Amino acid sequence: MALRQIRVLGDDILRKKCRPINEITPNILELIDDMIETMHKADGVGLAAPQVGILRRLAVIDVGEGPVVIINPEILETKGSAITIEGCLSVPEESGYVDRPTYAKVKALNKDGEEVIIEGRGLFAKALCHEIDHLDGILYIDKIIPEDELEFEDEE
Repeated sequence: MALRQIRVLGDDILRKKCRPINEITPNILELIDDMIETMHKADGVGLAAPQVGILRRLAVIDVGEGPVVIINPEILETKGSAITIEGCLSVPEESGYVDRPTYAKVKALNKDGEEVIIEGRGLFAKALCHEIDHLDGILYIDKIIPEDELEFEDEE
């Protein structure tokens, strides 16, 4: 395993659409291991292949329950809505309010090439959507809600 360089805002690769993975090769398995190690070292909860310079539809996520690998993911269903602070390893030391689903159902391949259905709630749902956006060249900063448009309930 090896740490990979995380690409940051301004690198054109982050804005490109990724190609599907047609076969789980030893190189893909090595990439998965490297991405998990890189994500953990950077204290992230997710990392998509373009963030390490690879234009393939692959992401890893770990919200504290162990790493989840999604290959060629497709969002099947979302529900709910929550506006929360979001950040990204490719946009260091920045954050902003983004509206994401509170539930997401995703079809993907796991690292063994088996089709899986993954359901996520809360942070995991947000991470699934965030990482899948990366595979389409979309960054969370494209979805930031300006602070003057936010409405918060009054706390008493």
